[in-house]
Order: sequence, then structure tokens, then C-alpha cells
Amino acid sequence: MSVSSNASSASNKDSVDSPSSTTNTDSSELTHILNRRQEIMESQEAGIEVRRTYKVVNVYTDFPEFSRNQIKDYQKTFNTYDTARDGFLDLQELKFMMEKLGAPQTHLGLKQMIAEVDEDNDGKISFREFLLIFRKAQAGELDSDSGLNQLARLTEVDVEQVGVSGAKNFFEAKIEQQLRTNKFHDEIRAEQEERRREEEERAQRRQQFQQRAAIFQ
Repeated sequence: MSVSSNASSASNKDSVDSPSSTTNTDSSELTHILNRRQEIMESQEAGIEVRRTYKVVNVYTDFPEFSRNQIKDYQKTFNTYDTARDGFLDLQELKFMMEKLGAPQTHLGLKQMIAEVDEDNDGKISFREFLLIFRKAQAGELDSDSGLNQLARLTEVDVEQVGVSGAKNFFEAKIEQQLRTNKFHDEIRAEQEERRREEEERAQRRQQFQQRAAIFQ
């Protein structure tokens, strides 16, 4: 069976209710994945070593802020979109992932997403680098409207279970919650600043009174 017929078959199997443009995109992504798998297999059959640029790491010790269950969940998500099964998310796989999450990105946006966590500059995201996304999100190091931040937030729900619309609703609810939290913190800071100004004014008036009183002594 040819690569194109395989891609067509896989596209029909994996497709969801969506416009024809999405179906065409899925078919293109699957064709890319199948071609890539074929290149890897041909290299291995020819005795050519397939270069692995990632290093062996223990993510459980490297990311102590995450529980083992959290890391396993992240691994499951990573494996879902690592359709070439080579231990990386390349630009096309990341593009497919963001589309499935309901937050499609431009080509430049995808490259920026990869560059932000690409420690070894190989143009792909390893699982360790994938975990860096969630570390940065947890530390508040990602811009609220960045692609990586959307990825981190949207993968908190199971898109396969709730669907794209459910994931988008979840994301919007999280944003609204964050805005409410930020507003609350802003109000607290404003009250603290007002009290500080009042205390400074009282201290200044007290000092001025003492200075005037000293004149008549």
C-alpha cells in the first residue's frame, strides 16, 4: 500500500467532525509523519545510525516539583502527539497538537514556541523540554497570551474526553479566574499603598507640629 493511501486511510480513521480544511490539514500531517517514519526505517535498514540528540535524563529527579503521576500524565500527552514515535515533537507535530487543542498557531508562532524551550537547538521538543513548558507555566515565566502558555493550560484537561469546545471553555474560564485573582491582588495592593500614604502624611504632620511647637519653647 502506498504512503498516500495509508495517509488517506489514517486521516479517515482519525478525523473528527470539522470543516474540510481541517481534514486536508490532518491528511497532510499524517503524510508527513508516514514519510518521516519511512525515512527512519530506510536509514536503519541501510545500517545508518539514526542520530539521537537528546541525552538520557531522569525526569523524576530533574523535575521534583511534579509528582510521578503528573509526569506520567505529561508523558501520555507527549506520546499522543509524538506520532512519529521518535521521542520528539517536531514543528509539524506541534502544529497538529495546537490545532487539536483549539489554539492553532502561525508558522512563526510555532517556531517561537520551540525556540523558547529548545535547550539543544535541534529545532524539536524532547520530553524533557516538554516538561520545561509546564515548569515555566507554574513559575509564571510565560506570557499569558503565548503559545506555550496556551499549551500548558489546555493540556490540563483531556481534550479527547471534553472535545475542543470544552477545552476552549476551560481555558477561557481559567483566564477569567486568573483575571479575577489579579484584580483582587491589585485591590489589596492599592489598599496597602493608601494606608502607607496616610501613615506618611500623619508622620509628616506630626513632625511639622513638633517643629512649630519648638519655636515657642
